[in-house]
Amino acid sequence: MTNIGPLALGAGLGALLVRERNARLAAERMAAALFETLLNAIDANDAQTGAHVRRVASYTLIIADAAGLDEGTIGMCERIALFHDIGKVHEALFDIIHEHERLSPSERRAVATHPQRGAAVLAPLKSFYPELADSVMAHHERWDGAGYPRGLRGDQIPIGARIVAIADTFDAITHKRRYRTARSAQHAADALAEGRGTQFDPDLIDLVLAPPVWARILRAHRTAHQQRVRPPGPQETSVPDVKFRWRTKTIDPAAGTYDRVSPTP
Repeated sequence: MTNIGPLALGAGLGALLVRERNARLAAERMAAALFETLLNAIDANDAQTGAHVRRVASYTLIIADAAGLDEGTIGMCERIALFHDIGKVHEALFDIIHEHERLSPSERRAVATHPQRGAAVLAPLKSFYPELADSVMAHHERWDGAGYPRGLRGDQIPIGARIVAIADTFDAITHKRRYRTARSAQHAADALAEGRGTQFDPDLIDLVLAPPVWARILRAHRTAHQQRVRPPGPQETSVPDVKFRWRTKTIDPAAGTYDRVSPTP
């Protein structure tokens, strides 16, 4: 039997670790490139939806950070926020989404299919990001079980979907829609408080409306409305590093700005 010396064994293990690390980085870069492509698809279909999901992601990061979630879970919440409306990028919904009048009941029912459509788009990524598709499907569920599409209630709803539901509602109220004007942040606060324990997780609502967290959300809200969010330029369309490109500044939790690029886990 051939004896393998400690140095040779150490070198072999080192080479194996390097190969595994390189393979992991390559997979992460591929995933980041895929996510970038999906974001570009949202922008190409509807720039307003593209800007909306970025604002929702910004608010989501503030809430997830304030909730004390670990870095991996915060990254998961970010992905859910960025792709929660990807189901609207669908031929069957295009004309409805771009309608300037209030939607009819049948049109509302059609739009309500977007969580399932989004989950179907993201399903091939389940082995890499097992929570993503299910959480995107759940972002219109309600704490009291009266939401859709599955009627989940309470803790049955993934934490990322619960956070995104709050951030999504805040942005929907405070940002102009095609069929109505923007309303005030106080109006949004009242609506969130009213939905405490029925539409929304009561503990998360208490957290969001706590003065320090609410102040951070308001600062992020002002920043989002002062800056025009643009899709990546031609120079940014090559395969990205292991980071999202939709944010470029340094994170500053105290100031309520969540603009740094964040690695995919």
